[in-house]
Amino acid sequence: MRAAADGLRSAGVAAVNRAEIIDVVVGAVTIAVLAAILALFYSGRFQEASAGMKGYRISADFNRIDGLDVGAEVRLSGVPVGRVEAVTLSPSFRVRATLLINAGVGLPADTAASIQTDGLLGAKFMVLDPGGDERMLADGGVIAYTQDAVVVSDLLDLIIAEGRSAHAEAAGAATDAAPAAQTPGEGPKGLLGGDR
Repeated sequence: MRAAADGLRSAGVAAVNRAEIIDVVVGAVTIAVLAAILALFYSGRFQEASAGMKGYRISADFNRIDGLDVGAEVRLSGVPVGRVEAVTLSPSFRVRATLLINAGVGLPADTAASIQTDGLLGAKFMVLDPGGDERMLADGGVIAYTQDAVVVSDLLDLIIAEGRSAHAEAAGAATDAAPAAQTPGEGPKGLLGGDR
């Protein structure tokens, strides 16, 4: 009987080891498949943004671009008209974004550029807002009017600070109003008797 129990115990250990091995293999295969999907998704992302595109190059200087990558879309009125070709840091610690704009798209010299987010947590892209100048930006031109990227965490911090400030003001107003309702030495005023 003892030999049978030992045999069952060793068979149980072997079954557990087999189950653990299967779990590890399934986990490894899952991770490998996810890595392959990510590799396919990002495979063209870091290639040169101008591959096969004809156009002219302009640049714009920003204080911060938080999340705007090389290859990001450049849009005019919601329509893609180019790509971010390069991002470099200037000696004055500003970011210079070089844009490759489609050849058929002319931009006035007073065009403005801003960095926007596609949805709340989506990808960043550049938006161009054309001005009214009759002169056009040429190859090598610089956009003078820019708006930096909005950082969601900074925006949330600002909203929270405003909420706390409003809450503190409301609490202060409530404590200031409470003593005015009653004069020292009198009972509470109102319908129940201190109002004669």
